[in-house]
Amino acid sequence: MKPFLQKISLFISSVVLVCFMLSGSVYASYEICGTCQVQTDTGAAGAVKFLDYSYVNNTYLSLRDMAMILKDTGKSFSLEITNNLVSMELESSYVPVGIENAPWESEDNPNLSLRRNDFEVGEQEMFYHTMIMKLPSGDYDCFMMVTDLAMLLDIDIAASDTDTLFVNTGESFHVSPEALEQAGYFYGVNSALVGDALTGEIYYQYQADLSYPIASTSKLMTCLMVMDALAAGQISMEESVTISDAVEMLAASGDGVVPLKAGEQITVQELLTGLLLPSSNECALCLAESIAGSEEAFVQRMNEKAQELGLSQAVFFNSHGLPSYTEDPVPAKRQNRMSGQDLFRLASYLLKVYPQVTDITSMKKAKLQSLDLEVRNSNPLLYNLSGVTGLKTGTTNKAGACLVTSLSAKDGTMAHDLIVVVLGTEDSMERGRVSGLLARYAMQVFQEGGESFAAGTKDHPEYRQGLPIHAEAAVECIVRDALREDEG
Repeated sequence: MKPFLQKISLFISSVVLVCFMLSGSVYASYEICGTCQVQTDTGAAGAVKFLDYSYVNNTYLSLRDMAMILKDTGKSFSLEITNNLVSMELESSYVPVGIENAPWESEDNPNLSLRRNDFEVGEQEMFYHTMIMKLPSGDYDCFMMVTDLAMLLDIDIAASDTDTLFVNTGESFHVSPEALEQAGYFYGVNSALVGDALTGEIYYQYQADLSYPIASTSKLMTCLMVMDALAAGQISMEESVTISDAVEMLAASGDGVVPLKAGEQITVQELLTGLLLPSSNECALCLAESIAGSEEAFVQRMNEKAQELGLSQAVFFNSHGLPSYTEDPVPAKRQNRMSGQDLFRLASYLLKVYPQVTDITSMKKAKLQSLDLEVRNSNPLLYNLSGVTGLKTGTTNKAGACLVTSLSAKDGTMAHDLIVVVLGTEDSMERGRVSGLLARYAMQVFQEGGESFAAGTKDHPEYRQGLPIHAEAAVECIVRDALREDEG
């Protein structure tokens, strides 16, 4: 077994954004197993098995081992695991099966698949990527990313350089984007921004003034144009639209989402739902043709609207955000582009003028009656975080995985829409995790104020038993050369 936690790579903001460093260089395509010690503020302690998935420091902890350690604390949870389902019940006593907190039963590195297993908390569907494995004992265990576990349980996790994780069950999860940025956490992200749509206040931004491809988050502008047309009486939600040959061709392509057939009819309401939930490209094209007569004319209106709203970095080539090729003999491959600041302004305007759009974007699934088809929302935060009301995902090879998130918050007198923009993450898992962290930060600042967690020393009272409890202490533990610089 390789030694665990020779150095701490990344612990931020009262919670571990785990980078456990093992001896040797980076390994890919298989799992590296090990064991670490976990200690709680209540005195409970034990060994916890972990897996580094594909790369060193990409660490997932055994849920059964953690459940056993936390079972007599205020963060206890019960656990049932089958070959493809994890069921958790928070604040419930865990019943041991006899294999917890024991060494690995085999010296061989397991070869597991990280995937979106069915995951329920109190019978509520959640959206996490986990690994489930069958142990030689016949029992199943699940391995979950430490960051996800800390957010789910709302606990403070920190680390020492002595192979120990410290869990403070009395401290809530806190996030410091500034500390994350110092640690290099956003190296694999094109842009990020957190702000309040009502007041226009920006809580945090990273490279948010630079223009990047935005993929299907382009559909927020398409949605705005549709809402303008509805408000002007040009179309109605109940109006039926005839599907064109071009729309059918796009639906039948590799980028098709909703099976639309030329000559058939579908309502504007259904097209808007298909646009916003499963991110249907053909629904976007169908709406564009219906409103402006052609996509070219619609895109011209999109760019005019962007100028009207002061979106200085915005440029649109189509209504959906897919790559757009020119007709030249050697075609140029173009993509819609905006900055994080522009997307914040666009989302803010959309929510201020047409707040009813969240009636659609907050739905986890919906039925398109004309097609007898159920569609699901592609936004993972709707499943994992209360208060999320939308808004839009997007992914292309060049843009990476993008997400514009809206959250509803109240200050006692007024309702606020908090917005998180994340552009250009490596994949949908990172998109959800980065957006989840920043969404929690948005609520944290809104509820508690923008208290800084910056700068401190190891003599600072925020250190407990030599362990960094808040970001000011955690940053000092960063081993910068261990940071993995993701490709965006």
